[in-house]
Amino acid sequence: MSRADRSVLGWGAFAVAIAALVLAIFGLQDDSSASGGESEAGGVTEVDVSLSEWQIGPIMTEIPAGEVVLNVTNDGTMVHNLSIPALGVKTADLQPGQSEQLELGNVTDNQYDMLCEIAGHAASGMTAQLMVGSGGDMTGAGSMDWQEMDRVMEDVALEYPAKTEGIGGKLMEPTEVTADGTKVFDVTASNVQWEVEPGKFVDAMAYNGVVPGPEIHIEVGDRIRINFKNEMDESTDIHFHGIRVPNNMDGVDPYTQAAVAPGESFVYEFDALEPAVGIYHSHHNAQEQIPNGLFGAFTIGEMPIPEYLQDKGYTKVDKKVNMVLNDAGTIGLSLNGKSFPATEPYTLRKGEVMMVNYFNEGLTAHPMHLHQPMGWIVAKDGQPLDFPMPGDTINIAPGERYTVLYKGTDVGVWAWHCHILTHAESSTGMFGMVTAVIVTQ
Repeated sequence: MSRADRSVLGWGAFAVAIAALVLAIFGLQDDSSASGGESEAGGVTEVDVSLSEWQIGPIMTEIPAGEVVLNVTNDGTMVHNLSIPALGVKTADLQPGQSEQLELGNVTDNQYDMLCEIAGHAASGMTAQLMVGSGGDMTGAGSMDWQEMDRVMEDVALEYPAKTEGIGGKLMEPTEVTADGTKVFDVTASNVQWEVEPGKFVDAMAYNGVVPGPEIHIEVGDRIRINFKNEMDESTDIHFHGIRVPNNMDGVDPYTQAAVAPGESFVYEFDALEPAVGIYHSHHNAQEQIPNGLFGAFTIGEMPIPEYLQDKGYTKVDKKVNMVLNDAGTIGLSLNGKSFPATEPYTLRKGEVMMVNYFNEGLTAHPMHLHQPMGWIVAKDGQPLDFPMPGDTINIAPGERYTVLYKGTDVGVWAWHCHILTHAESSTGMFGMVTAVIVTQ
């Protein structure tokens, strides 16, 4: 990043904090009585707890001291869990519809925080409180006046862009090009510690040690060979999502190949038959392996600029950006494997054009919104559109890819975030799926 870009960031981060995201601070209804969800049987208090996007219900439960059992059900559409850190208890990661009985033992008078420990979920609103016995004086507990809220939010914003270990998604060069022109890439899946945000390391699964995995880019007509090795502690495979491949290279065990067991290898080889904006990811225990980091961009050829936009000055692409969206697993709410304030800022000069490939590898749709400049959708799932579509908020469903052109028009720091508000900001500041585009002269 140039000296000029860094000087812009000095004031830019603060500008993002006060002008970028006008997001609602959602109010949670106080269901403190836990009526209908609490019962006592044989001296044991049972409480029904519901997990969903993005709340734990009831938000507050008052019960007497003694033996306590929580009947936890995931009523949402994503994987959730329930943890009470002070008691050292936690459910398994529950699939939608799954339930688990969590025995707390003999619980004494106190106030206990409950939360979902999947990355980003607590910050999105999945927190609640269990009041046992007197539970202490709740007056004002956990609340802030507006001055304190402003200070906390500003402190978080001024950390941006925070440095963390590891950068994913960089272009991968072939390890060799054989005599017949085959481009050879070596890809290894392994378990790693990945820093999602400053000081927060998670157990991740990664291609070549980074999240997202390195971008694979080839041209139409190329032959590619991927030497894949599994160094994880469970089986896996690679599926080439959005890429035209022979059936035996589709990476869906046990139908098209055997699962690649720990310590084993597999060779994928095929011809690039047509342009594509695709992604390579696991298709084995995918609901866990993909959100936990096994994904990377796979592009073939280039997306053309429509004639309509060329006439409007979009004559060439000055910068290309792949943005992989995630919302679950250990990585959680993130852009390219990082959560704000560790997300990467992007710079443009006035008049320059940036081509962005959005990839959604999460479990829910994300309406991505860049405050300025206006975006033009030029391709959907790697297929060029006959006519571009304007969009400042573009909804990307799981598995979808959109190719969008943005042209730097007005100088400033322009926030770029998911417009599901609980994916971007809370009363303690911005988090998760937030970054910025910095337009300079």
